[in-house]
Amino acid sequence: MKADLIIYNAGQLITCASGGKPKRGAEMADIGVIEDGSVAVAGGKIVGAGRSQDIARQFEAETIIDAGGKVVTPGFVDCHTHIVYAGDRLKEFELKIKGADYLEILANGGGIISTVKYTREADLEELVEQSRNRLNKMLACGTTTAEIKTGYGLDTATEMKMLAAIAELDKIHVIDIVPTFLAAHAVPPEYKDNADEYVDLICGEMLPKAWDWYVASHFFAQNTPFFADVFCEKNAFDLAQSERILRTAKALWFGVKAHVDEFNNLGGSRLGIEMGAVSIDHLDAISDEEIELLAQSDTVGIITPTVNFNFGSSEFADARKLIDSGCAIAVSTDFNPGSAPCPSIPNAMVIACRYQKVLPAEAMNAATINAAFAIGLGDRVGSIEIGKQADILIVDTKDYRQIAYEFGGNLVDKVFKNGTELPFAK
Repeated sequence: MKADLIIYNAGQLITCASGGKPKRGAEMADIGVIEDGSVAVAGGKIVGAGRSQDIARQFEAETIIDAGGKVVTPGFVDCHTHIVYAGDRLKEFELKIKGADYLEILANGGGIISTVKYTREADLEELVEQSRNRLNKMLACGTTTAEIKTGYGLDTATEMKMLAAIAELDKIHVIDIVPTFLAAHAVPPEYKDNADEYVDLICGEMLPKAWDWYVASHFFAQNTPFFADVFCEKNAFDLAQSERILRTAKALWFGVKAHVDEFNNLGGSRLGIEMGAVSIDHLDAISDEEIELLAQSDTVGIITPTVNFNFGSSEFADARKLIDSGCAIAVSTDFNPGSAPCPSIPNAMVIACRYQKVLPAEAMNAATINAAFAIGLGDRVGSIEIGKQADILIVDTKDYRQIAYEFGGNLVDKVFKNGTELPFAK
């Protein structure tokens, strides 16, 4: 059988194969290791995966790459990012070192509001160029698919400008992008004393305009999902406001996500699960009862260890309890200018293993197949299975555990997107 590409002699081929569903509980420790593995690719899709000798008998190809005994994995999926923005938050970095906490900075006009100012002032070209540089860093670290949220506009014009930037990035960059509309990221200064009026704007104008944009976009044409998100937290949106926003979004046919339980438990996890959210994210303050609900649901819980690490916190979401309770867990960088300036999924895995007691195999599934399901693409990416996109990494190690063991560098040696090697990835 003819193939376009064969990668063979993988010391460990990590498939993360899941049989069409996210992994949970004990399944998260199974990453489908094939010793002396090989992958065959045709038309940008995986057409074979198995032992090198078996693939050699089944396929022939003009391009054959010897992995040299290194580890071959699926491309990483970053399921929670905020990389479209202007400006920086370097001053706040120093304030945090001096002891200011996130909510204190936000209450004094910093945090998200600071980035909103710069993003409103930036033109589309500037937003695209700055964000493309961030995507390049992510790609070099092995990310081949990413979700990107709006949320630094907090007015209709700028939120739509951010959607335009996300669409342009998807067209010009090899990383596949899933858009999420997060106008409910914070209450803008002009509505500081009347958050409900801003919720009226989100529900009455912004969400309908965003949905119309999506239907006219290439994302809709290629069947890429579109999500609406809300930050359910003190000094952001309370439970009633969050429910109104998510219900409005669902009525418009958005998929839904929710930032919940990052600092305080307002009931957001239960709300997200009951609303059928594809993911609920952060989960630092999730209750035991909500963990049980999450385990019984199809919702994926996304942990963001980079945030807690960046805050210098010793408190993290209890990922060990979440996994042992049977929840499907994903890991993300939460790449953003304030709480997680990190482009590297391997670094997020490093932190999750050390501070959240996630095993390396669990971290691998969390950063690939489960992350894919957390953005509605579990049928296309996130694992090395026949029929999926040939998004593949060759990693410079003989043992996959080193990806989460070693930190401070980058073990990604080669990146293949839809079966094409990307020479600029590293």
